[in-house]
Amino acid sequence: MEGISLGQESAQSGPKRSSLSSVGRSSIRKEFLHRFVDSQILSSNLEDWFETILENPESDIFDVPFDLVKLQEFDYALENASFQQLVRMPSAVYASASDDVESTTYLAIEDFLHASVKGLWEAFWSEGEPSPFSVACLYCQNMKFYPAERAIANGKLEGLCATAILLKNSRHPYGKWDEILELALLRPDIRNLLSESSRLPPLSIVAEALYFAIRIFLSRSLTRTSFPLSSGPVFILLLDSQYGGVLKIEGDLNKLDLDVNNVYECAADWVKKHARIAMSPIDRIWNKLGNANWGDIGTLQLLFATFQSITQFAGMPKQSIEDLAADHSSRLHARRTERQLGDAIVNGQGLYCFQHRGGSPEIVEIYDESRRVEPEDLMKLEIGTVLWLEDPNGQKGCQINEIRSDGELSYYVATFVKVPGKAVFLYVGARPSQVEPAWEDMNQWYQVQRQTKVLKVMKQKGLSSKYIPQLSASGRMVHPGHCMRPNSGGNCDHPWCGTPLLATSPVGEPVSDMVRSGRFGPDEAIKCCHDCLSALATVSSVGIRHGDIRPENVICVTSGVRHPYFMLIGWGHAVLEERDRPAMNLHFSSTHALQEGKLCSASDAESLVYMLYFSSFGDQPELDSVEGALQWRETAWSRRLIQQKLGDISAVLKAFADYVDSLCGTPYPLDYDIWLRRLRRHIHEEEHGKEAEASGS
Repeated sequence: MEGISLGQESAQSGPKRSSLSSVGRSSIRKEFLHRFVDSQILSSNLEDWFETILENPESDIFDVPFDLVKLQEFDYALENASFQQLVRMPSAVYASASDDVESTTYLAIEDFLHASVKGLWEAFWSEGEPSPFSVACLYCQNMKFYPAERAIANGKLEGLCATAILLKNSRHPYGKWDEILELALLRPDIRNLLSESSRLPPLSIVAEALYFAIRIFLSRSLTRTSFPLSSGPVFILLLDSQYGGVLKIEGDLNKLDLDVNNVYECAADWVKKHARIAMSPIDRIWNKLGNANWGDIGTLQLLFATFQSITQFAGMPKQSIEDLAADHSSRLHARRTERQLGDAIVNGQGLYCFQHRGGSPEIVEIYDESRRVEPEDLMKLEIGTVLWLEDPNGQKGCQINEIRSDGELSYYVATFVKVPGKAVFLYVGARPSQVEPAWEDMNQWYQVQRQTKVLKVMKQKGLSSKYIPQLSASGRMVHPGHCMRPNSGGNCDHPWCGTPLLATSPVGEPVSDMVRSGRFGPDEAIKCCHDCLSALATVSSVGIRHGDIRPENVICVTSGVRHPYFMLIGWGHAVLEERDRPAMNLHFSSTHALQEGKLCSASDAESLVYMLYFSSFGDQPELDSVEGALQWRETAWSRRLIQQKLGDISAVLKAFADYVDSLCGTPYPLDYDIWLRRLRRHIHEEEHGKEAEASGS
């Protein structure tokens, strides 16, 4: 759309500002709003400002609107939220500019916004009471709002310019601007229009969003309603038929120069000097079938913007994000016990006794406290427990010899029953949900199912390295007793039925344990850097990145080898393709991962540097937010604290840290060969001359 213009005669000439001063600031704002009618003129006044931003992509003018940690907490809080099934869905490919395609997308966006605001209202504010919001399309010729279906039927499709969430108001059926909670702009193929350097939409779209935001700010400042909408930010959603993002605009409207004869110059000046603008990445909202991806980061950002918009009207929710998110773990445990199980009693053969209730076509919720089964009793694994794994080659028994933790989840050191001398790491997943797979514990899913997939991909691609774990076995758990699994698939009522298992080898001691016991010295740091870098070099040759390097995911292998070596484990968060997201860790994630939620070519190496730094010098800063973590990184690198500390260990580690610092955030690939050679020379000296200290390079 070229620009929004009302074409009103009042925009041409009018009374001088001095003549309006007598009627007060409110009247001046009304006149200013009356003349502020064309987004294209505003766009022309912002050209120089926008070009400056594009020339300086590192500028923080367009920061991200939401903290990733806050988004994750919001995601946990939404676990029990119910979003209405969308009936109308957008075209999978916005390749046509036909009226049919555009009308379908407007209808789909209206449904999406309605489902979003209704689901959030019921989850956080008032479950059971009707939602006080409506959704309608904005007709640019008269700036009135109409339901999409009615506007399209009346031939107004070409004049539609936005879709809004508004307060329901029977006295104003065409909507009021001061009652707009959130506005969505539909612009075809928005993702492909992004600037390659700054990842920003073109000025025409940004200026149009700013134009609407200023109109909303002015309307809110003139409202007579009791709710304080004027004090909060304005969220503008940018959407096409597949992708979307959030533009957040806030600022002190009192600093807007209200010269009614130069409204666009004044508005542009306010944007440049006083507005704070943040924009999220443009991510996928609908999948190729047209269904909304409610659990994905793109949709989550839109929902969070809508949540904050509702907060401006309704105040803080009755159930806070923090309270709902805090129940995340208990909800997971509760789901595992909702299986119509009787008391689980182990007999001498390790068999379980069950109460099989009568079948019924209806779904019935039953509370039977006398027969309540605690989750710890269902899946309690102890040293000496034997688990049987079924894979394509038959059944294999694994006896647990040691229980470990990676800081988040438990895993086990076990031996195969038929090969007692071979030790493996055994990972036990969550029992597959009988209700919905998305309700499984995602951390366990990454640890078992996702890691199994990654290791199989490595094997298929022919990757072989002693610094990468080998997949020894994977499959479903075979539980004791008779399995009542139906022939059509699925699982029976036994708590272990269908639980995924993964066994990898070899085993070793985590670096985190070595650090705690004071056995991770300079020699180990150099060797660890070389071995982890070798693993990264191997997988990078086929485009794989680790994404979760930390002391718990690096082990030292000593059994059955002449020289101990380090191995990179924990590949569940590995990035195989662009859509994959790495793990988020405030101490060990790379700067690019924290900022963008993605990895650059040097991200794993940067995480490796942090791991060596913290493992060698112990004290970790207290980081409680992404902003704090990024600030610590900026300070540490700019003051060369990391390089100086690693230089106390070895000059080669200091030089490696300098090299990684020069690559952070750039697309340039890391030269693994040269650094493996340099590190290998120091390992050679250490192995063949224990008395001699490793020399600098």
